[in-house]
Amino acid sequence: MKTLMLSMCCGAALVTGSALAADPAYPTRPIRIIVPQSPGASTDLTARLVAQGLNEAFKHPVIVDNRPGSSGIAGAEMVARAAPDGYTLMVIASSFSINPALGRKLPYDSIRDFTPVSQLTKFPNMLAASPSAPLKSLQDVISQAKAKPGQLSYASAGVATGTHMTMALLQYMTGIDLLHVPYKGGGPAMTATMGGQTPLVIGTSVGVLPHVRSGKLRGIAITSAKRSAGAPDIPTFAESGVPGYEHEPWNGMFAPARLPKAVLAKVNAEAARTLQAPEVKKIFERDGADIVGSTPEQFSAVIKSEIAKWTKVAKAANIKAE
Repeated sequence: MKTLMLSMCCGAALVTGSALAADPAYPTRPIRIIVPQSPGASTDLTARLVAQGLNEAFKHPVIVDNRPGSSGIAGAEMVARAAPDGYTLMVIASSFSINPALGRKLPYDSIRDFTPVSQLTKFPNMLAASPSAPLKSLQDVISQAKAKPGQLSYASAGVATGTHMTMALLQYMTGIDLLHVPYKGGGPAMTATMGGQTPLVIGTSVGVLPHVRSGKLRGIAITSAKRSAGAPDIPTFAESGVPGYEHEPWNGMFAPARLPKAVLAKVNAEAARTLQAPEVKKIFERDGADIVGSTPEQFSAVIKSEIAKWTKVAKAANIKAE
C-alpha cells in the first residue's frame, strides 16, 4: 500500500441521491471522510488507512477531514446533514454509541440519521497500574476496593468518556466503589499514573500497551472477551474473576441515512478489502487492535446493543455528560 495520505482539506461538491442513482460509475469525484478526532488518534489512523485503500480502488482522492471536539458530536452532525450520495463518509470511535446513553440532547438521531457501513476495527481497553502500586491483578483491585470503598482511585480520559464507562461497567458488575479521577485526555491520565499520582489508569490498549512494554506501567487486565494478540500475557477481565465482562471499543464507518444500497455495498466491500491487506493487518496487530470489517447489518446490531447497554450502566452509575 502506498504512503498514507497526510494532506487534509475540507469540502467537496455534493450531488443529490437521485443524481447518484443515475450514475452507476460512483465515484466520479473526491470523497471526504470526516473524523471527529484529532490527527494521530487511533480513529484517525484507521481512517487514513482505509482512505488510502479506497483512493487506490476508486481512482479518486479520498480526503480525511479532522473535526475534533464535543465527544465527536459536531463531526457526526455534519455527516447527518450531508447528502446521502457516498461523497461524505465518517470514521468515528465507539463514543458514538455512548453519547445517546448520557442524557445529551444530540442534534441528530444516532439510529435514524446514519447508514452504518462497517465496524472496521475493535480493540480492548486496558487497566494498568503504577509500578509502585501493590496491585498485580484485577482481584487485587477488587479486594482493595471492597476493603476500602471509594478510596482506591483510577485515572481516565475524562467524565463520561469510553474509559470512564469501562470502569463504571466493572463497578456495576462487581458492586465495588472506586474513586474516579478524570483527566483531559488519555495521555495526561497515563502520565499521572506513571508518576504515581494515581495507582491505576484505564486507557485504550493502543495507548497503554507501549508503556506496559517499557515497564512504565504494569498491565492488569484487558476488557475484550479473549486475550489480545498484541499482549498475550495480560488476562481478560472475565478471566480475572468478572465472568461475562466484555467491552471492546471500536472504530466504524458511517454515511448519511438513505445511502443507496449499491453505493453502500461498494464502499463496504472496498473498506473490508483494505483492512485485509498484510501491511494494514500488521499495523493493527502491533497496536493490539483486531480487524473486523463487518457487514452493515452486523454493525447496526452492535450499535443498537451498545446504546442499550450503556444507557443501563449510565443510569445505574448516575453518569451524565458534562
